[in-house]
Amino acid sequence: MLRSSMTAPPPAPTSSSAAQPPEDAPTSTDLGTLLRQPGYTPWWASRLLTQLASQMVMVALGWQMYELTASAWDLGLVGLLQFLPALALTLPAGHLADHHDRARIVFVTQLVQLAAAALLLAATHGAWVDRPLILGLSVLLGTARAFQMPASQSLTPQLVPAVLLPRAMAFNSSGIQAAIIGGPALAGALFAVGIDWVYALSVLGFVAATLMMRHVHPRPRDTAAGAGAGGAEDEGRWHAALAGVRFLWQRPTLLGAISLDLFAVLLGGATALLPMFVKDVLHAEPWVLGLLRAAPAAGALAMSVWLSHHPLERRIGRHLIASVAVYGLCMLGFGASTSVALSFAVLLISGAADMVSVVIRQTLVQLETPDAMRGRVSAVNSIFIGASNQLGEFESGATAAWLGPVGSVLLGGAGVLLIAGLWIRVFPTLWRRDRLDAV
Repeated sequence: MLRSSMTAPPPAPTSSSAAQPPEDAPTSTDLGTLLRQPGYTPWWASRLLTQLASQMVMVALGWQMYELTASAWDLGLVGLLQFLPALALTLPAGHLADHHDRARIVFVTQLVQLAAAALLLAATHGAWVDRPLILGLSVLLGTARAFQMPASQSLTPQLVPAVLLPRAMAFNSSGIQAAIIGGPALAGALFAVGIDWVYALSVLGFVAATLMMRHVHPRPRDTAAGAGAGGAEDEGRWHAALAGVRFLWQRPTLLGAISLDLFAVLLGGATALLPMFVKDVLHAEPWVLGLLRAAPAAGALAMSVWLSHHPLERRIGRHLIASVAVYGLCMLGFGASTSVALSFAVLLISGAADMVSVVIRQTLVQLETPDAMRGRVSAVNSIFIGASNQLGEFESGATAAWLGPVGSVLLGGAGVLLIAGLWIRVFPTLWRRDRLDAV
């Protein structure tokens, strides 16, 4: 399912690579103290609005493409054309995020997405939207997100002291999940009055997000820690950009966690096929598309609240692989379902299981990555997320064109179960990992 901006709520940093709190760090870690941190509240609101608008655009794009072409291949192509720019640009984007103003990078990417949403609004209202336009704007949106994700994921530690970082990450996660729930649901409701209303509201969302970003002024960061963490300053730019790859390659537990997530969503993602299921399998109204798109995020939000009160402490590796297996079982259930209620239920559970995986993966990355490397490591993580989401959409569309939507999802669910079992043998250190903060 879609997790392009999900941020897990990690525990307090305990490793030597974690950012150290400044001398004037607050003594309280409650929510009020967090919200009083300069720049954090507008950053949180801007990120939520961006995610809300982005979700609305993606739901509308998928529905519009299927109405225009009735082609599973074209649904998958929308995802592929968003992934290819990420594949080519995310590593340089991570290097850029570690050497330039991350807030400014996010602001520019929001403007690009605003322009794309405005163009879709004009084309839809004027009845000149077509397949080439949708595919071309998919490339533009993928390019913007390739630069947005590394900068966005590594910006929060510049806005809050380390003592407040766990609560900030949890609060970020809650906001993002709310947007992932609300965006598709709102888009589905607006389909009843016209798809151009979906684009109009998304334009307003991007405008508000960019205005909020004007009030975000991150603290200067210490770049010295990155010299020994994967690339010295005198290295060539490409060599430095690959520092995140080297960092993860030398840590098989992190590599196993991220690659497991990649293959699980790559094989098991059914997001791109939801318009087909709604129209051709469930024979439901367009608003059901918004409901089903929101279901995984609703499950993820519920699980994130549960984990905030009952954090995972032991047998982390087993929890991770078990959650991926549950996700695969849910995809099998969704593929076999002909009921809206059952489809909603299994997608809800799949989102909850996926959140367990997200929490563990993001927390491991957070705890074991120094601040000066976060942009580049986040860039590699973004490629994995983009591959699992956008490339997974293409994979689903391609196999659906061959096997039909039901066959595609059933095959993917079985593949997820196979990967979960295989990773126990390929990454034994991940399977045996007991605690998140273990070195």
